[in-house]
Amino acid sequence: MYAIIEDRGSQFTVREGDEIRCDLHAETEPGQSITFDKVLLLGHEGQTRLGKPYVDGASVTAEVMADEKGPKVHAFRFKRRKNVRVKRGHRQPYTRVRITGIQG
Repeated sequence: MYAIIEDRGSQFTVREGDEIRCDLHAETEPGQSITFDKVLLLGHEGQTRLGKPYVDGASVTAEVMADEKGPKVHAFRFKRRKNVRVKRGHRQPYTRVRITGIQG
């Protein structure tokens, strides 16, 4: 069984046991369980249920593994011959979760 879920503007295709990195859920702690109720599609043994926009009564449960940061992204801007150079860096915070169940 698999599902396509939406979380904070991102879509993920998940199966039981998968680990995904979604945007930071600051209110969660490692070991806590969270529920994704915005399920766009469910697939099981050749049958698919498509939501309009979400599948009624479907949900995906997951266990929070850890909070982590993504890779460093550098943004560099300059203007030639003007001595203008700006270097900025950013690391996006993520929450790593393991999918424990798909209901629907």
